[in-house]
Amino acid sequence: MFRDFEDQELDFISTFKTGELSVEKGSTVLVEGNHSAHLYTVLSGWGFRYKLLPDGRRQILNFVMPGDMIGLQGSLLGEMQHSVEALSPMLLCVFERDNLFGLYRKHPGLAFDITWIASREERMLDENLLSLGRRSAIERAAYLLAFIHSRAKSVGLKGGSPNEVAISQQHIADTLGLSLVHTNKTIRKLIDRKLISWRDRGCEIADLEGLMKLSGWEGLREDKRPLL
Repeated sequence: MFRDFEDQELDFISTFKTGELSVEKGSTVLVEGNHSAHLYTVLSGWGFRYKLLPDGRRQILNFVMPGDMIGLQGSLLGEMQHSVEALSPMLLCVFERDNLFGLYRKHPGLAFDITWIASREERMLDENLLSLGRRSAIERAAYLLAFIHSRAKSVGLKGGSPNEVAISQQHIADTLGLSLVHTNKTIRKLIDRKLISWRDRGCEIADLEGLMKLSGWEGLREDKRPLL
């Protein structure tokens, strides 16, 4: 799934990395408005990026999985514009943000990798915005579950079964911009169409192609990608 490092890149990364951080499920990794001295690559587990309104309403922006970088926004803009929470126990690779500019100066290949990672994040947000703006509620839910399942499978992130998406209906509601009641009714429609089933641990995908067809999503299209 990930491209190989060149020898000089690997030597630099070994000095750029300062350690590893274990994060418990439900913990906040980064907080909106804070200045972080670090940025991270997800090594295992998964979480989500989100923003809060003053009254506490939450909008989930995207989900982070192994290979994804978090904290880059704070490194470049000075403070985080969103928060990150762990959906499961996570292991993070820790980098000092002050050393990031050395990477840009000395290793253009790695600098391109960071640009690629940021561009890929933008592409995923484009698709999410399309869902919020133009897809119906059932199409939004179908896309989201197909997307999360496909991404998790691509990086070997599995729940209790290969087709399980360990996510709550509240997480789906906060991602799709729907009420929990509306989300529950929408999930029920997907169950009635035999596209998914719902377990105590979350959603199990019964028909991935059916979800993709319903949402009009063509699936993940990417070759080997960088891992920092």
